[in-house]
Amino acid sequence: MSQTTLNLVAVTIFAFVMTSLLGPLFHLSPFVPALAAGGLLGAATLDRFSFQGQMGDLVVDWFARFSPDYRARVLHHEAGHFLVAHLLGIPVTGYTLSAWQAFRQGQPGRGGVQFATEALNAELNQGQLPIPLIDRYCTVWMAGMAAETLVYGNAEGGADDRQKLRWLWHHLRRPDSEGALKERWATLQAKSLLQTHWLAYESLVEAMAQQRSVDACRLLLEQQVAQSGETA
Repeated sequence: MSQTTLNLVAVTIFAFVMTSLLGPLFHLSPFVPALAAGGLLGAATLDRFSFQGQMGDLVVDWFARFSPDYRARVLHHEAGHFLVAHLLGIPVTGYTLSAWQAFRQGQPGRGGVQFATEALNAELNQGQLPIPLIDRYCTVWMAGMAAETLVYGNAEGGADDRQKLRWLWHHLRRPDSEGALKERWATLQAKSLLQTHWLAYESLVEAMAQQRSVDACRLLLEQQVAQSGETA
């Protein structure tokens, strides 16, 4: 069950308990909160099994649209993914900055940066995965949280990114302790790349805020790196 769906269930249970306690004060029938809670829990269950939690993401995203700070965090988070992927030679195929944009484009979840994963999938299917390829993808996955931390001092997003790394480690049948070390290492690598290419990162944030195309963002990064003489 996605974290968003779990949060909705928790809110439903809390609302049910509070309504049950306060209902008699307002002469509210006990069947009302019970029916409401049942409906919300049923909707959450349907969302989980039929829509992979996307309806819950859309609800949360609708409320989040009124928070400029939340939208800015998402933007800086996704720009971190985009820049580090570009620097490490992993093609970016698209990006969205909200669950609604992702829904309209047929993408699952809350949206984000989409990468070309053919090389990763091909190696996984063969049962072997070169360490350099592992390092590149892990660094890209951790780049969103690294960007948030550099800009805001902490990271609020990134649960899905961590899940990807842990899934890969589980698929490789490697110890969880090694996965935790790899996560920390990849986060530090991503921070270093972002700090080294900070001007390019800030330009990318502005471009993505304007919803410029992937090709336009890529060209902008190439120009920034060339002008500064930076290399990945």
